[in-house]
Amino acid sequence: MFPTVLVANRGEIAVRVIRTLRAMGIRSVAVYSDADAEAAHVLEAHTAVRIGPAEAARSYLSIPAIIQAAKDTGATAVHPGYGFLSENVEFARACEAAGIAFIGPPVAAIDAMGDKIRAKATVSAAGVPVVPGKSDVDIPEGGFATAAEEVGYPLLLKPSAGGGGKGMRLVTEAGELAAAVESARREAKGAFGDDTLLMERFVGTPRHIEIQVLADGHGNVIHLGERECSLQRRHQKIVEEAPSVLLDEPTRVRMGAAAVEAARSVGYVGAGTVEFIVSAKAPDEFFFMEMNTRLQVEHPVTELVTGLDLVEWQVKVAAGQRLTVRQEDVRLTGHAVEARVYAEDPARGFIPTGGTVLAVHEPDGPGVRVDSWLRDGTVVGSNYDPMLAKVIAWGPDREAALHRLDLALAETAVLGLTTNVAFLRALLADEEVRAGRLDTELVERRLATLVSASIPAEFFVAAAADRLLSLYPKGPFVDPWEVPNGWRLGATGGVTFRLGSGDVESVVRIEGEPASAMATVDGREPVPMSARLAGPDLLELRYGKDFRRYRRSSAPEGTVWLASGGQCVALGERANLLATHGDSVATGPVTSPMPGTVLVVKAEVGETVAAGAPLLVVEAMKMEHTITAPVAGVLTELHVQAGQQVELDEALAVVTPHEEKT
Repeated sequence: MFPTVLVANRGEIAVRVIRTLRAMGIRSVAVYSDADAEAAHVLEAHTAVRIGPAEAARSYLSIPAIIQAAKDTGATAVHPGYGFLSENVEFARACEAAGIAFIGPPVAAIDAMGDKIRAKATVSAAGVPVVPGKSDVDIPEGGFATAAEEVGYPLLLKPSAGGGGKGMRLVTEAGELAAAVESARREAKGAFGDDTLLMERFVGTPRHIEIQVLADGHGNVIHLGERECSLQRRHQKIVEEAPSVLLDEPTRVRMGAAAVEAARSVGYVGAGTVEFIVSAKAPDEFFFMEMNTRLQVEHPVTELVTGLDLVEWQVKVAAGQRLTVRQEDVRLTGHAVEARVYAEDPARGFIPTGGTVLAVHEPDGPGVRVDSWLRDGTVVGSNYDPMLAKVIAWGPDREAALHRLDLALAETAVLGLTTNVAFLRALLADEEVRAGRLDTELVERRLATLVSASIPAEFFVAAAADRLLSLYPKGPFVDPWEVPNGWRLGATGGVTFRLGSGDVESVVRIEGEPASAMATVDGREPVPMSARLAGPDLLELRYGKDFRRYRRSSAPEGTVWLASGGQCVALGERANLLATHGDSVATGPVTSPMPGTVLVVKAEVGETVAAGAPLLVVEAMKMEHTITAPVAGVLTELHVQAGQQVELDEALAVVTPHEEKT
């Protein structure tokens, strides 16, 4: 067994791998960029090595830096996690050349499956069904439009060299093709260093089902059942579960056998995933999509239903050990569901967010697992993927697992930045999801019912109560003039707070002492309330007949963050009403909806633009976002250029409406 293993990754997967290494008695080495010097994976490992600046290309994607770190620390093996270099064949070759074991498949397997075009040809030859399509290899110069007509619309454009939904584009008609190809190539080049594209026929009402395979270096290959990954947004998985409610036992056996044959066809060794697309209308018919030659983000659901530690088996197999688990030994017990917690704002189009984690509370208890890299003080920037944690729940059946996951998400609180936790709870409560009627378009189709920008009145009352408690005199002696805002204890009228969160504002008046008061919100009928601090980070509020606990934390500028039931809101006092979002749009300024990097500037000062015309492309957390003109007019100001870093709400440009030009 390896005495020392270097983990060539960051975030929750690095923490997760390091914990298994520790349990196996293996010394772990973490690597970190300047942005991660105090990150959880650095503190979790036995030792850690700096490998470069925050920019991924000069740190986590730097093969020489990671190989040197392994040599300097005496690591005899490298675990790549997922993302970054995990499926990079050159990295695997570099490890081999340096005499360092790569905890993953052989170079030839990565090479064969890392290119979607070659992968389809390889597995097709092994008898595995594939989706009809074409690739850059098949298409002559300038023949993309003709090839698209032959494949048929709608179709998917996919980078041949990558995965995770990055660079993938759905094209529904010929007029969308050129722009989609340009965007897909650019994103593929930036993410994977290769802009080769594959186009495939889009399968209607598709379900994304994948099979976990495990193989050793002695010819033994097994599968560990399937995972349903159909709940996606922009081709990025959100919620995954095992097993799938769609498959009957004969189909499960056939799909598992096909996955095993796909792995055998490339001499696979280690843990890998064979992904299939299945039409919900024809569940017995499935097509190979791709093989991920690494550990998957959603591997915990397989671990919970099989009882196997996949990272442990990755390490054992890489060390030359034989699989002691036979296919007939694999049993799927109960049901497991995973939800990915992202730093993103669903109410603003799921744009990436960021900031400093003021406080974090993660659930625990029977059947609940959290894979996370969060801790108090963690800085979430725009350099890396926005995933913060995974909350996973197991139950004896699907209904129990979903219920347990919902309760766990209700207890999840990340104070200091906006996350998608409330959206996840809404998704799990959706009647289609509860019934198991899933497909990869479900989230987009039902988005309006899943996302809300509204903030319950109770949050404003809680924020007002929190502020009141901070103002209320402490100790046995009370000076009636001690409380600001002209309010005296026992006086009528109470104290009024004007509170805001983003574009949403509310006026709350509280009459009486915190333990027994009346709260009036925006002039409506007064409601009895009482509030107390049950600890420095816990506010208890009784508002009318409802009693709720709020996790709380105060930001340095005075904003209070409150979290309850999975919803987390930042509320601050405001002296005056701010301009609404609609007012700002009418003036034509363009601001960045997220912190990130300007990739492309698509318009010039003086150019006439239509409302909705693309002006810039900003990349944040490895995803592209096109910034468009808010109104028709003339681009009169441009404050940024390609390659420039921008902050949330930073002014990028100004479009002057036609009627205001003179």
